[in-house]
Amino acid sequence: MDVLSSRVLLNPKDSEKSTAFYRDTLGLAIYRTFPGGTVFFLGQGFLEIVGRGNAGPTPDVALWLQVRDLDAALAELREKGLKPDREARVEPWGLYEAWISDPDGTRIVLVEIPADHPLRTDVRTP
Repeated sequence: MDVLSSRVLLNPKDSEKSTAFYRDTLGLAIYRTFPGGTVFFLGQGFLEIVGRGNAGPTPDVALWLQVRDLDAALAELREKGLKPDREARVEPWGLYEAWISDPDGTRIVLVEIPADHPLRTDVRTP
């Protein structure tokens, strides 16, 4: 299989409310719109809000969004009236994380990778 592109599809209960959340509250840039959907840039991927869902989110699925400065991101979200579901803390695996939810309750993990974390280690040989 030769994968050329990828995106996460969310089928919200209220697409206007979810689109506004990702656009206005999180501040994601729009990649494209089409009748019945909006695709947002999501770092190196895309997030598509499309259709209408009925089942709602599952705790087994979360969006993982790496941010440059978690405290600044949380302050910006608080200014917009969003309260985190779980405040920021350093996890046992060394990442600095906080949790928020979209209007349907989809968990969003906001992550800052500390400068000394192995994910930032340059593995190239000198």
